[in-house]
Amino acid sequence: MNSNGFKQIQLNWSGVGCWLSAIAVVWLLGALGLGWIVKSVVVLIFLLLLAPIVAFIGFRWWLQRNLVEGDCPVCGFHMTGLRGAQTPCLNCSTLLKVEQGQFKRATPDGTIDVDAVEVEVVAETIEQLPPQQTSDGQ
Repeated sequence: MNSNGFKQIQLNWSGVGCWLSAIAVVWLLGALGLGWIVKSVVVLIFLLLLAPIVAFIGFRWWLQRNLVEGDCPVCGFHMTGLRGAQTPCLNCSTLLKVEQGQFKRATPDGTIDVDAVEVEVVAETIEQLPPQQTSDGQ
């Protein structure tokens, strides 16, 4: 005979006791007029489920408004930073800050930051002046 035949038909009732206890507590509180406790717990659970969704949408909105993309003014490396924060360039390590939606070099107060301009020198003939005579006769 096969003694394992009845074990295949068995049902697993291990989690039913917990659910029955929860239903009994809810029914008891409702019968005693304390249904507001059950309603407040349901609202609390709903808020706990809704909070991460609202936080995710709010964070994406904030990030969209404060994220700046651009090139490093020193080396031209394309990078991303947050508005109002100083960020080192990942390529040349120059400290950068975001001003008017663009990356600028962060310089200490009192430093004048200039841009170098290339000047073309045109070769011309220069007329040489005769030496000046000084008052002592030379």
